[in-house]
Amino acid sequence: MTNPLLQTWQTPFGMPPFESIQASHFEAAFETALAQHQSEILAISGNPEPATFENTLVALEASGELLNQTSNVFFNLSASHSSPELQAIERDMAPKLAAHNAALYLNEALFARIDELDQKKNEAQLDAESTRLIERYHLDFVRAGAKLANQDRQSFAMNAEKLASCFTRFSQNVLADESSFCLTLTTEDELAGLPDFVRQAAQKLAKDRRITDINAHAFTLSRSSITPFMTFSERRDLRQRMWQAWCQRGEHEGPHNNEPIMKEILKLRLSQAQLLGYKDFSAFALADTMAGNANQARELLTRVWEPARLKALEESEDLKKLSGLNDLQAWDWHFWTERVRKEKFNLNEAELKPYLQLHKMVEAMFYVANQLFGVHFKEVHNINKYHESITGWEVSNAQGQHVGLFLSDNFARSTKRSGAWMSTYRDPMHLQSSVRPIVVNNNNFSQGPEGQPTLLSLDDARTLFHEFGHGLHGLLSQVRFPRLSGTSVLRDFVEFPSQVFENWLTQPLILKKFALHAETGQPMPKALIQKILAAQTFNQGFSTVEYVSSALVDLALHETTDIDGIHFKTFENKTLKSIQMPSAIGMRHRLPHFSHLFSSNSYASAYYVYMWAEVLDADGFDAFLEAGDLFAKEPAAKLYEHIYSAGNKQDPMQAYIAFRGRAPTVEPLLAKRGLA
Repeated sequence: MTNPLLQTWQTPFGMPPFESIQASHFEAAFETALAQHQSEILAISGNPEPATFENTLVALEASGELLNQTSNVFFNLSASHSSPELQAIERDMAPKLAAHNAALYLNEALFARIDELDQKKNEAQLDAESTRLIERYHLDFVRAGAKLANQDRQSFAMNAEKLASCFTRFSQNVLADESSFCLTLTTEDELAGLPDFVRQAAQKLAKDRRITDINAHAFTLSRSSITPFMTFSERRDLRQRMWQAWCQRGEHEGPHNNEPIMKEILKLRLSQAQLLGYKDFSAFALADTMAGNANQARELLTRVWEPARLKALEESEDLKKLSGLNDLQAWDWHFWTERVRKEKFNLNEAELKPYLQLHKMVEAMFYVANQLFGVHFKEVHNINKYHESITGWEVSNAQGQHVGLFLSDNFARSTKRSGAWMSTYRDPMHLQSSVRPIVVNNNNFSQGPEGQPTLLSLDDARTLFHEFGHGLHGLLSQVRFPRLSGTSVLRDFVEFPSQVFENWLTQPLILKKFALHAETGQPMPKALIQKILAAQTFNQGFSTVEYVSSALVDLALHETTDIDGIHFKTFENKTLKSIQMPSAIGMRHRLPHFSHLFSSNSYASAYYVYMWAEVLDADGFDAFLEAGDLFAKEPAAKLYEHIYSAGNKQDPMQAYIAFRGRAPTVEPLLAKRGLA
């Protein structure tokens, strides 16, 4: 049979031919792609001609096309529509791909050429983007061990392979625990307090899981399932059961226990950092960020922590007063918070949800993008899909030119990892010709019953806007080189375009236009919009504390050098005690399932980045408020030019200053969260 992964795809928009791709195709495709890329690298590194920008870095950027294509298809499927066959291939391929990557960065002849270009960059008369590419490649190679001596180089490469295997095992263990848990309820007593929209979603979930009892309502560990249950269920014992199942993912004894894997990851990371001359992994990880080091990151978190902790303690007193509970627990917080919000603001989730229809919120985010950047979205039906629920839109600019293809994969399923993320099936570049991206947003919403719209919580709607902000960052990229394009920016800058986009969701103009009641079609009343605005800082103590505590534990963990001595639960408790964590609040992510930290190196010692980016987004959105126009032309044009389309063409702080006219300040963040 012909392997579709090795063919040129004559499909609409160049989408992968999913209907023809089988798991068995990937092994041969990877083997061919790796060999092809190795040959390309050998030709570049062994070129007898003197190193030039074109014959070294441009050639390097153009190499690996088949490997990139195969990897993009495979890893998107393994995250969003996995199977035992794909998981087995991932376990096999992860170390092989890591070894290939390590061999690239430890290629002495190739690094010598890049090093020569770096030394001569100021006299080469290159444009700023090309100079930036040299600098980033040189740093990439150095941070990947290119300057190490022989034995250390071998150790570094072996560690990279082992890490890749560990990341895969960790992620698959979390998915196994999430997929295997299902709380099935059938009686009215068990369902007490759950509104109709929660029950309907749970009935559909039971049907999707092939549970035959006609009264069955299924609840899983997907946030879109567990959060409404914790918010509305009157059964404290069942809330406790759900909460404990959520917290214990990756911690159960047996084959899916992540603790040995976490220790191995931490040891390997520490070894890599020390081989490169850093005292711990945190120092290595943060050297190439806007923060620069753990002290700067911790300073920001600490500045927010104390007012947030005090506010959370005030919030807990409100909950205790209303509930009558002296032993308030983490599984009580969502339930009683909803009632306090109702009491203080006459606002509750059940009242909001009928106005937040998924398809209307999608229209809203497209409208905001159009008003800011002039882009248009046209739904397309002739594309190949890996799952029937996927929707696609062709994106074009104000002149009608093709910008890219945008895919939405919005619904939770057992074959999909939890959380929400943006990814690409094809990355943008402008080397020999313009290649436009295929961008996908993954969410985990509970799909509405057949024939009825999917209803979102306000948090769900924010997530939708957040991931679309990442999507726009990829779609709008106008950068020549793949290494600098789209979201390939510093880790504590990548969340800025996503988080700033969230701000438009709750603006009255947007809610009036798109928040239409699912049954009556009437727009959200002005009084309800005012309640949302009045309640925006409500419960911010809790939400800030659960996030910042996780970020502080992350920093402390990656500053630790005695890995053998770590007992993870004890470490968490000790760190939380040192910062006086309120007892009734849990971390947003406990370590055994903290995928940000242990499914790759991307967010390790860098979970703080969401708060760092929120400083930028709160300050940045003020540019539109100061202009008195949500879509003011001048800040919108600068936001496009210096942020969304600019990728990593320049230092991120300089990019922000070019957009805002000055450096950011933290005060708008504190005001936004009600912590000023």
